[in-house]
Amino acid sequence: MENAVRIQTFSIVAGSEACNARCPFCISKMTLPFGVEPKEPDVNWRNFEIACRFAKQNNCTTVMLTGKGEPTIFPEQVTKFLETLRPYEFPFTELQTNGILISEKTDVYSPYLNSWRELGLTTIAVSIVHYEPEKNRQVYLPYKKEYIDLARLITTVRRHGLSVRLTCILSNGFIDSPEKVKRLIQFAREHDAGQLTLTPVNKPDEELSQNKEAWNWTKDHHLSDDQWKEIQTYVHVNGNPLMRLVHGAMVYDVSGQNVCLNNCLSVQADAEDMRNIIFFPNGDVRFYWQYPGAILLQGWPQKKDSKTC
Repeated sequence: MENAVRIQTFSIVAGSEACNARCPFCISKMTLPFGVEPKEPDVNWRNFEIACRFAKQNNCTTVMLTGKGEPTIFPEQVTKFLETLRPYEFPFTELQTNGILISEKTDVYSPYLNSWRELGLTTIAVSIVHYEPEKNRQVYLPYKKEYIDLARLITTVRRHGLSVRLTCILSNGFIDSPEKVKRLIQFAREHDAGQLTLTPVNKPDEELSQNKEAWNWTKDHHLSDDQWKEIQTYVHVNGNPLMRLVHGAMVYDVSGQNVCLNNCLSVQADAEDMRNIIFFPNGDVRFYWQYPGAILLQGWPQKKDSKTC
């Protein structure tokens, strides 16, 4: 019997709300916490196993270790997730990160990268807003004088046998035109980032947002319809379309560079397949980030005794 649904991505909220970046458009601030706290969480491993089985039974091919904060702050927990995932043999397992700790503490994180690769990690997805260091510093590290050496970070990850995806949040005043997209594609190709995803900065509906300041920044820096259309046209005209993903994102080859045009908060209520399922540390299993009613399995109550299960 064929499965009734196919899950594109199994997203795992690893770590906590703790983060070493200061992104003004932080989607985690704008969406509900769903039991995620600033401290290292006590993970509901029973429900995690259920989520793994559900994803596997419904033909999920990609696991994304992400977070409402920065997952590499708790590297041992990343290791535990990968160890638990390993028996399910998902083909692709990715870690979404701002890359700051991996870059600034390479000696500390190199052994983790080796271990994570052996446990099945395939890709490090690095979040950026630009190819220029100063632009990235303004968004991610405004409290520091310099941004990390992004080119060196890519080299470090590649030397550990892992793929790199640059996930660029497109916003007005940063990457907002075909010419800047062209330069970003050149940067990705020159520095051996195998994949490049372009996602317009987005926000939940205003009444659903949990953080007015982040929502306002996003509104003020949102690409206009004309800007987004010009970028889409540039990629389509200069690239070869390769594949349309379940949620409508389109993948192209642009001068030998893999480029994906994406939209991170789109909702497709009539789709036969699920874009993703999301596991939260307390055991909640959900299928949208922004809607509290999008729940498949309840975990621990949000206010609980840490010793209870």
